[in-house]
Amino acid sequence: MNEQNTAAPAIPARPSAPSAMPTSMGDAPMTRPVAAPEPPDAHGWWWGTGRRKTAVSRARIRPGNGEVKIQVARGKYKSVNEYFTEARDRADVASPLKVTQLTGKLDIVARLDGGGYMGQAQAMRLAISRAIKKYDPSMEGVLRDHGFLTRDAREVERKKPGQPGARRRFQFSKR
Repeated sequence: MNEQNTAAPAIPARPSAPSAMPTSMGDAPMTRPVAAPEPPDAHGWWWGTGRRKTAVSRARIRPGNGEVKIQVARGKYKSVNEYFTEARDRADVASPLKVTQLTGKLDIVARLDGGGYMGQAQAMRLAISRAIKKYDPSMEGVLRDHGFLTRDAREVERKKPGQPGARRRFQFSKR
């Protein structure tokens, strides 16, 4: 019987690009490559956008004395303590600053739209985290490890035709 080579054809290797990651698992710790920081806009701000459910937040940051305010109208601002009544929501807004140890070092101005208070607070957390990542890319690992750069994609399920809600059905009568 004649034996033939049935091995799969070799897949060509992907050309390797130089990276900042070490190739061995020796004593050197594995580090993520760090991108160059983005320059601020013309007015010295770094911007970030966050969304949660139907809430949208646009936050801008710059080095300052740690003032965090929410713009409610042109020229009118509220502090985080005035805008968010729940301690949980205020903690959500402050959490990216705490884990990156930037509390009191950045001025933050945010615009909030849509959704409820909890969705707005979580959208603002994502917006601040994205702005911090642009301000200092070396903070990305810390923010990602705490889950602050991951968008929560859960949305309200739509109501279906011929029934009273998204999953609710009219009562079934056998007779």
